[in-house]
Amino acid sequence: MSESTSAERSARMIDVARLAGVSQQTVSRVINEHPSVSPEARERVETAIRRLRYRRHPSARALASNRSLTIGVVSFGLAQYGPSVILTGVVDEAKRAGYSTSLVTIADPDHDMRQAVDHLLAVPVDGIIIVAPIDAALRSARLLDIGVPLVVFEPGAVHVPGNVVTDEVSGSAAATRHLLELGHRTVHHVAGPAGWLGTTARIAGWQRSLAEAGLTSTPVIEGDWTTDSGYRAGLRVAETAGVTAVFVANDQMALGVIKALTERGFDVPGDVSVIGFDDVPEAPYFIPALSTMHIDFDRVGRHAVARLVTLITGTTDAADRGVMPVLVERHSTGPPNSHRSPPPHRSPARSR
Repeated sequence: MSESTSAERSARMIDVARLAGVSQQTVSRVINEHPSVSPEARERVETAIRRLRYRRHPSARALASNRSLTIGVVSFGLAQYGPSVILTGVVDEAKRAGYSTSLVTIADPDHDMRQAVDHLLAVPVDGIIIVAPIDAALRSARLLDIGVPLVVFEPGAVHVPGNVVTDEVSGSAAATRHLLELGHRTVHHVAGPAGWLGTTARIAGWQRSLAEAGLTSTPVIEGDWTTDSGYRAGLRVAETAGVTAVFVANDQMALGVIKALTERGFDVPGDVSVIGFDDVPEAPYFIPALSTMHIDFDRVGRHAVARLVTLITGTTDAADRGVMPVLVERHSTGPPNSHRSPPPHRSPARSR
């Protein structure tokens, strides 16, 4: 049988064995990383695999490893930028590691978590990743005893063994500190909705930087992550005397804040500096381009899979799986303008 013929009709293990001049048992040992193969034979087999583009069928791999080679994912909030990008990273990294993924979305973590996990265990799966960054999901996850490895995405934590974290407290502190270092006497905050881990973490970081500067935090204005809620929050900011700097808990709300301030006669950043959080792909195209805190959410998803695979296989994972937000300074932040005239607060907002 010619090499080209076997490649065209999808190479089999016997084709690899013939090309490498070894037995099928030796090919199987190489694929399963068995130690009892000589370096020379291993090299011949790996060369044949590459030349024939041999891909082992997932069911065969699963049978040999006594695993399903499937990772379960429980997710909440996929309409939001962070969780959606994390899921992309999970799927891509799982595929790279030789696993398929099975996704279950939940609407109410207090009531749906156990049902979602039971559904995945029936698939079955080798391990589960929970991407549901809200308080209720974390509470439910801590109560789970499921018999397979579990990794939870926990924004706001610094280091939790077994989980993947984003240090959003430090990130929010850095965003607030950036505005203070520009010369602003205080920083106001438009927060996310109650019950989200990211909301709590970002408030905590904002308050920490203000406290370190000897300042008292002002009452937060609560949004719901959407641009519309940011617009409504921006109208409230516009009616608050003395505001020169605002830290907004995500970029979508920051877009709404900027629109509201602009409609009320404020210049951004000439009158009010605005900084966001997340660094969505559209952030450089805001008017003005948005200063924000960048989080590599794709990396979060890949870290979650890497950690879960080590738990599944029983290997050692010494890598730091935390992800730190990074300041991206653009054009929506600047020093306060002490010589500006008061904005026309009485101007009605134009139609959106």
